[in-house]
Amino acid sequence: MTASTPFPLPVRVAALAVVVVFFQIGVVSEVPVFGVSVDLSPLLVAFIGLMCGSTLGAASGFAVGLLVDLALLQTLGLTSLVFTLVGYWCGRLRELRDPQGALTPLLVGGGASAVSLVGYSLMEFMLGVDAPVSFELLRQIVLGIVVNTIVALPMWAIVRRSLEGALPEDPRRRRRRRAYTTGGLSPLSRT
Repeated sequence: MTASTPFPLPVRVAALAVVVVFFQIGVVSEVPVFGVSVDLSPLLVAFIGLMCGSTLGAASGFAVGLLVDLALLQTLGLTSLVFTLVGYWCGRLRELRDPQGALTPLLVGGGASAVSLVGYSLMEFMLGVDAPVSFELLRQIVLGIVVNTIVALPMWAIVRRSLEGALPEDPRRRRRRRAYTTGGLSPLSRT
């Protein structure tokens, strides 16, 4: 490929997913913050869904979840199920509401972290994994949500910068821009 043609969006998403998952497993999980580890995977899936839509969000959620399960030798498919829901939800948010606010990455990151932590804990509990359910688990979940919400802004910047040149143009933004530059909604309305 030449320098003038960027990598296509699926290649960028796949490369970003592999780098973030292995960086999380190798480096970030070894540094606890307030007694919990930062979980970059749900943030990655949420921001891919928020930037690319529900289809690519759900597909990347499944792929990232499967990669996490395979790398950590966990129950296969459990993280994929939770991340698929997170990616689809964030993609639908983009398609329905067109979020442009400055606090959107914080809110989406906190929501995605909450859904992934609570969803994974509930699925593990329903599968019968012998883990104590106590206030310690609740403390871990709450602290995990807070820490992931803090890390959401730098993660948003990394994902946005990595996917910037390959994102499809939003047809709603194109219509709004065209309507503003022509001075009206339709050339027929001037008559």
